[in-house]
Amino acid sequence: MGVVTDVDVARRIARAVVSDIALYNVKKVEEGIRNDNLFDLLKDEIEEGRSYYLSRVAPEVSGSTNLYNQALVDVLVKPTGRIPSKAW
Repeated sequence: MGVVTDVDVARRIARAVVSDIALYNVKKVEEGIRNDNLFDLLKDEIEEGRSYYLSRVAPEVSGSTNLYNQALVDVLVKPTGRIPSKAW
């Protein structure tokens, strides 16, 4: 398993990592959205996921793109729009 230099593959890795965070932390995600403190509640999981992502993706790709943060929004936040929240 080498370091990924393809942006599309890096995007898929980011989305897979964030999908796992969402899958294994359903209650925290719901509570975090409801109370508008999602990123505080999942700080450790998000940083662990980011570390894994950075270990798999070449610095020139991870440093020049915002793929992990985009995945956080697309995979972790957007699907929870049905949950009442102070954020919306």
